[in-house]
Amino acid sequence: MAKAGTIRVGIGGWSFAPWRDSFYPPKWPQKRELEYAASKLTAIEVNGTFYSGFKPATFAGWAESVPDGFVFALKASRYCTTRKILAEAGDSIERFVGQGIVELGDKLGPILWQFAGTKKFDPDDMRAFLALLPARHAGVALRHAVHVRHDSFAVPEFIAMARAAGVAIVFADSTDYPAIADVTADFMYARLEAGIEEHATGYDAAALDRWADAARAWSEGGAPPGLPYVEETPPAKKARDTFVFFISGAKVRAPHGAMALIERVAR
Repeated sequence: MAKAGTIRVGIGGWSFAPWRDSFYPPKWPQKRELEYAASKLTAIEVNGTFYSGFKPATFAGWAESVPDGFVFALKASRYCTTRKILAEAGDSIERFVGQGIVELGDKLGPILWQFAGTKKFDPDDMRAFLALLPARHAGVALRHAVHVRHDSFAVPEFIAMARAAGVAIVFADSTDYPAIADVTADFMYARLEAGIEEHATGYDAAALDRWADAARAWSEGGAPPGLPYVEETPPAKKARDTFVFFISGAKVRAPHGAMALIERVAR
């Protein structure tokens, strides 16, 4: 293996009032919050795309506000994932992908398809849904990650299905939902959701050291020990881009956790 994949670390969104007292400099203009966040982090997961659509000019504006190498992960529309029959999501998927996300260019990271915690694994329906996810749009390659949150997905059939589709299974360190750490794509997507406000960085130093080790292992094509795997045999080892987001738990601490992790993986 010539080199490791790129590790990018970030948070969910950039507009959050408590960050104006704890992350952004005093009196920092709200219209420049993305610019500042992107100067300290290397990725952002956009939650707003789950709730509504945006114009192409908005995506282009985001791209212009961040430095080279920064990427946005976009949470796909709820109309795609919060439905009883996923196989019927084709039109919604086309609308989401076609709204102008390719205006992000090389700053377009993975698309996150997040399912409700009550959504159970239906093999035929999930296979049909994965087949609807386009590999490219308007000449731009797309990467897809599915965030399943019901323990019925922790079966070899789902792992094989995701791997065959080249779709990543999101690993989430969560106090509320089960986790699957199996690597199924040419990139890894992790969400650190169990931070607590008692720690200035959400996670304590020892935990941050462990997640830095895990991120390096993922980027080098490995499978970090101690995580919940469905399959005992890891996939072929190859460099993988790795995305790690501090999100949900102790949100006010998320930027500081992300910056602390960025510092660790750079050592």
